[in-house]
Amino acid sequence: MMMTRKWALALLAAGAACLCAQEPATPPANPAAAIAGSKEDPAAVERGAKAFGTYCAGCHGPAGRGGPGAPDLVRSLLVLDDEKGILIAPVIREGRPDKGMPKLNLTEPQISDIVAWLHVQTYAAGHRTTYEFKDVLTGDAAKGKAYFNGAGGCSSCHSPTGDLAGIAGKNDPISLQSRWLLPRSPRRRGRRSSNSAESSGAALTAKVTLPSGETVSGTVEHVDDFTISLRDSKNQYHSFTRNGDTPKVEIQDPIQAHTDLLRKYTDADIHNVTAYLATLK
Repeated sequence: MMMTRKWALALLAAGAACLCAQEPATPPANPAAAIAGSKEDPAAVERGAKAFGTYCAGCHGPAGRGGPGAPDLVRSLLVLDDEKGILIAPVIREGRPDKGMPKLNLTEPQISDIVAWLHVQTYAAGHRTTYEFKDVLTGDAAKGKAYFNGAGGCSSCHSPTGDLAGIAGKNDPISLQSRWLLPRSPRRRGRRSSNSAESSGAALTAKVTLPSGETVSGTVEHVDDFTISLRDSKNQYHSFTRNGDTPKVEIQDPIQAHTDLLRKYTDADIHNVTAYLATLK
């Protein structure tokens, strides 16, 4: 899920006015499933919701989906790529004064709890835990076909008799839904994979232009707002530290259309398209 990179850096941006108490963040529709799937401690998630509501929701909204001048944290690359708070905690701890985010006077346990809550929100968004996984095939295949050929724009790139022929016979319903909804897992974005979609030309590529004018292009291994690493056509590894727009980084994502649509899908769209794809055996 590749969202706006400029905003990914400003994690938990909050001015002094944002430090007032807020309502606890709205939990996902199926919080138990989201917490279990994210493998976070339920008690920590509950505490994190309250801490986020107090210190962060004033700018980022109760669900962490952003507000005027504040980024959407649920789809932030920094949050999506985080493991055990390694990326998120330093930003919460130190702030980003250059981006308007002050250093918050939080304890390490509070920071850890907020990290746990954010992990649950990203998991819930990625897995749409408004239903049990056993109920994946609850949509209307006819409506899914109409959406595929119409409003969804899927047929402009895909064909039930071409690249999608027999797809239902190769994937169970859960895998089928995950494959079309998130063709590149957010936690593996930019990293090499044996996944057929990526190996067939869906991997991220980038062109890095240094201040000297020298350019380096290749397949992205990792990217965030602090660094970018890639392998060139000779399989040589390059890594660059990013400071704002220096060096200049131009990223090409062949499946950007899928990412853009994530904000537009309704749950009905997801169920219906999955039901339609399940007929392509």
